[in-house]
Amino acid sequence: MVAQAYAVDLNKPLVFQVGHLGEAYDEWIHKPIVSKEGPRLFASDHLEFLTRTAWWMIPLIWLPVACWFISKSVRTGLTPPQVALALFGGICFWTLLEYTLHRFLFHMKTTSYWGNTFHYLLHGCHHKHPMDGLRLVFPPVGAAILAVPVWTLIKLLSPASIAPAFFGGGLLGYIAYDCTHYYLHHGKPSEGFSESMKRYHLDHHFKIHNKGFGITSDFWDKVFHTLPPKKAAEKKR
Repeated sequence: MVAQAYAVDLNKPLVFQVGHLGEAYDEWIHKPIVSKEGPRLFASDHLEFLTRTAWWMIPLIWLPVACWFISKSVRTGLTPPQVALALFGGICFWTLLEYTLHRFLFHMKTTSYWGNTFHYLLHGCHHKHPMDGLRLVFPPVGAAILAVPVWTLIKLLSPASIAPAFFGGGLLGYIAYDCTHYYLHHGKPSEGFSESMKRYHLDHHFKIHNKGFGITSDFWDKVFHTLPPKKAAEKKR
């Protein structure tokens, strides 16, 4: 099938096509195709492999890394309450980073060829194919690239004994975020907080994509006034 309006052939690898959409790119990615079968992004099998990640790979890879960083702080002599406080701080830091990245980086507006191409790889493909089960969590290579400057910043701003546990807490927050994101798309909660967050996140995809940037909670959306209109109205009652 060919998307005639924008001349994108959905039967061919998409990454190097979407850049040509120019100003029409933002509109195109926000007309989702609801199918569990994901598109082909690259002609190269090796590059294509790197874009697909099963959700369980996230805890499998990153939990040991988080534990190693936490153990570094323990070995410096931090007490259990100090470690717990650093972990809590790292998790809170992640929630703000999660919101900031989603709002300002993942939803940046692009019109140039390489800007569209980069954005499509980063987040646009997820909005175009929101039920693609192998592109709902961040590929480990991409996550590692983002983790390096975050760890560098934490080392610069935190005492040497606290920084590893703080970063470990951030990694725990990230693991919870990615696993939650997968569950919000493919889980079937029937009630309570998880059901509310599933509706909240799917509204972000299918109703109002420039609101509701929280994944694990709507806390920062409340703080920065980016609640979807219905959610904001419920809050005022």
